[in-house]
Amino acid sequence: MNFEHRHAAHCESGVISNMLRHHGVPMTESLAFGLASALTFAYFPFIKLSGLPLISYRMPPRSIIKGMLAPLAARFRFETFGNPQAGQARLDALLAEGQLVGLQTSVYWLPYFPPQMRFHFNAHNLLVYGKDGDDYLVSDPVFETPMRCGSADMARARFAKGVLAPKGLLYYPQKIDRKTIEPEAIVKAIRKTVRTMQAPVPLIGVRGMRTLARKLASLPAGDARTVDYIGHMVRMQEEIGTGGAGFRFIYAAFLEEAAQIASMPRLVEFSNRMTEIGDGWRRFALKAARMVKGREPVDPPALAGLLRGQADQEEAFFRDLKRAVA
Repeated sequence: MNFEHRHAAHCESGVISNMLRHHGVPMTESLAFGLASALTFAYFPFIKLSGLPLISYRMPPRSIIKGMLAPLAARFRFETFGNPQAGQARLDALLAEGQLVGLQTSVYWLPYFPPQMRFHFNAHNLLVYGKDGDDYLVSDPVFETPMRCGSADMARARFAKGVLAPKGLLYYPQKIDRKTIEPEAIVKAIRKTVRTMQAPVPLIGVRGMRTLARKLASLPAGDARTVDYIGHMVRMQEEIGTGGAGFRFIYAAFLEEAAQIASMPRLVEFSNRMTEIGDGWRRFALKAARMVKGREPVDPPALAGLLRGQADQEEAFFRDLKRAVA
């Protein structure tokens, strides 16, 4: 298959942009992320990961892929399977037809990941573009070069159990009727992101940040569980699917592209502001990590203050962005 692998910051946006480019759509990772209105913030204390709350900086898995359907007048086929044998047979059949196939997998079972990077996360996306003997030819966008994965390892990765179990999910486009991005689609996507970040719900968007800040400020500094909580926040921000700062940088790049596509030069100013917001998230993570490693005293109220500062910046940003695209 004449497929071009491109490195990306995030698996799902990288997979869909690589797949669409393969099918003739001039798509970048940042444009896919922004068009899908994937940027958000969510704090769900009732959903636990190893006993700690889910904190997310992007919309749920598959939202970026499905977010491409309307702007491109596209239809994708999604298939799941009851057992690994059926899943492998279908994948092999599609590859034999010359189809480029997206897969949802578990990071833990992919042998080309370094051991220190493997953890039980079942929503990692990758592309398979061929098979050589028993090895699948893999375009994993978080790696700089294509990889190989044996069929037994791929089966384990596709049929891992637990939260977000992939159930062998594979997907590919059946039609793409529009291969250019319309200015109206850009504006619509930005407005959707603004609504999400301004949601009148205490767990979503800017209000979700402030709810988490209150929880953080209440944690006792001398409790070992507080260090675990802070470390969990850093991991959710910086390691799970690119994280808070990374997603802000991707959205900043989207706004820069959107300024040209939609003939709205003022969006470049917003791109610069979002980059500064991403820098703030990185400073937050750095301070939290220093506390976890014992290089600074554990000070939950200080971290809560930084988090409130991020909320204030994003509140002003999305208020102004709403006016700019009104």
